[in-house]
Amino acid sequence: MQVGPQNKRGSMPPDDPADHPLFQRRIRPHRSMSAAQVRVMLVFVAIGGIVTSLPFVLIGAWPVAGFFGLDVLMVYLAFRASFSSARAYEDIRVTALDLSLRKVSPRGITREWRFNPVWVRLDRHEHPDFGTQRIELIARGDRVEVAGFLGPDAKAEFADGLGAALGRARRGVRYS
Repeated sequence: MQVGPQNKRGSMPPDDPADHPLFQRRIRPHRSMSAAQVRVMLVFVAIGGIVTSLPFVLIGAWPVAGFFGLDVLMVYLAFRASFSSARAYEDIRVTALDLSLRKVSPRGITREWRFNPVWVRLDRHEHPDFGTQRIELIARGDRVEVAGFLGPDAKAEFADGLGAALGRARRGVRYS
């Protein structure tokens, strides 16, 4: 059963070109180690702590072993915080008639913006030595940073693609 508008012959009309994405990305923070690699590294850190603290325990300075255990705990907590912050992401989608940006925090809090891509300006903050430092979308007095957790080279590539999509959106929809 078909749902939606139909033409005289009963078939569905073709997709509207205005709804086709010109640019669509999901950006996530980069993590250099997987969860399995972190577990292996924690095992090695724990073994190193045990081996290093063993001589102190044998000579009677057993409180030193607790401090080595604290080191392992601190490394574990640091990686746990890193992996929880990796749950954040940004979705950006540009069509000929709409630019939508959705930012989701590590806790799942979502913020969304919608703009007309014709009126959006892309502002790139460049540093001569360090490359692209910040990318902002500016529309109706709003300034929204995008791709904040990408590195300079990835930000430049992202900004180039987004800028090209905004240019195509300004040229309008092609129905032929």
